[in-house]
Amino acid sequence: MSKPPVPFAPETLETIQRAFRLATDRRHDTVGLEHLLRAITDEPQARALLATCGINLDALRKQVDEVLAKAFTPVPATSSVEPEPSVAFDRVIQQAVVHAAVSSAKHVDTGSLLVFILQEEESHAAFFLQNQGLDRLTLLRVISHGGRGQPAPEGAEEGPSGPPSTDPLDAYATDLVARAAAGQIDPLIGRALELERMIQVLCRRRKNNPLLVGEPGVGKTALAEGLALRIHEGHVPEPLRNSKVYALDLGALLAGTRYRGDFEERVKQVLERLEKEPNAILFIDEIHSLVGAGAASGGAMDAGNLLKPALANGSLRCIGSTTFNDVKQSFDRDRALSRRFQKIDVLEPSEDETIDILKGLRPHYEAHHGVRYTDEAIAAAVALSAKHLKDLHLPDKAIDVLDEVGAAQKLLPVDRRVAAIGPEQIEQIVARMARVPVQAVSSDDRAA
Repeated sequence: MSKPPVPFAPETLETIQRAFRLATDRRHDTVGLEHLLRAITDEPQARALLATCGINLDALRKQVDEVLAKAFTPVPATSSVEPEPSVAFDRVIQQAVVHAAVSSAKHVDTGSLLVFILQEEESHAAFFLQNQGLDRLTLLRVISHGGRGQPAPEGAEEGPSGPPSTDPLDAYATDLVARAAAGQIDPLIGRALELERMIQVLCRRRKNNPLLVGEPGVGKTALAEGLALRIHEGHVPEPLRNSKVYALDLGALLAGTRYRGDFEERVKQVLERLEKEPNAILFIDEIHSLVGAGAASGGAMDAGNLLKPALANGSLRCIGSTTFNDVKQSFDRDRALSRRFQKIDVLEPSEDETIDILKGLRPHYEAHHGVRYTDEAIAAAVALSAKHLKDLHLPDKAIDVLDEVGAAQKLLPVDRRVAAIGPEQIEQIVARMARVPVQAVSSDDRAA
């Protein structure tokens, strides 16, 4: 069920209406981003936000007024004026509405409009803001920390001062062992060497924090979930018996932060709670995103810095996952944090290994979709996805094909479903996913 549209804040709605009135008063047939920016500079909260960002409002207004006078031709007095929004104007409004919806904001504010105006780099409006040294990242940082100590415009109703849960782990993490006990985790097929190495690192006295490094889709998260499943089943060494694996939810940590320090406070709550949990293991997917997360432009402490003491003294065991590219671009830059981890490369499996993985997962997908996959279908899913879905990686892309073809069959009328999914159905799905003709992924192509 889709979320209802997020309403405009009263001041935002008034700002948009003011932009239309400005165009009408100047007899312009188009309402552009320059009209919107000029209207934003008359809105008190937006003025305070821009001032916090170091914007000279008088100079900005003067520049915008000059462009409005030169770049827009007035409609003759003999004609009526009904200005229409420009494509860029519509795009900014739509993006602000969508962003507010996905971030669970209560309303669309003028700060969001400014963020998306800055994305319209070909516009005069974005140029004037950038010319005064304002970029999108700086603006987002100021908004997320509430400008001059004021609530952030897109904040949720409650912050850490009124936590949504008495237990930070319930609010900001997921117990993977509990999910395994509930049958919500698929078995880990293969990856014996990587799993053994991860367990070995976790059992160390110092630097007992594995860092899983591999391309997206090769199964890094599956390794952490596989460990949780092994712990639930009791198939782990004695030092890991009765351990808990908590997957940190960065989205929940960031959602609804209103004041400077809210994010850091939530991270501290989680870490303090983990210290009280015997044998706790923290799993952080996309751990590179922690480097700088929550930091203000003034150099406030980020989540990565908060982790370092716990990792250094061994009071916290942490499994991280990231990609080779992200390790180089961000994670390795924080040497004090990265050296607390032991890197474990998770390479893309071979096609034969992927076939074994898919055969191990086959019963779960057959039960979910109510279909049957032949061995030939599994081989075709691996071979064709490897050849035609170049931007993705095994085994994830082959699993996607298997899942997609099962869903496609389930949606067909009963009299049109096949008794067992074979290479022909796989070829059709791969062709659709790769956006190539079916003939390009024929059985002859697989054999070649």
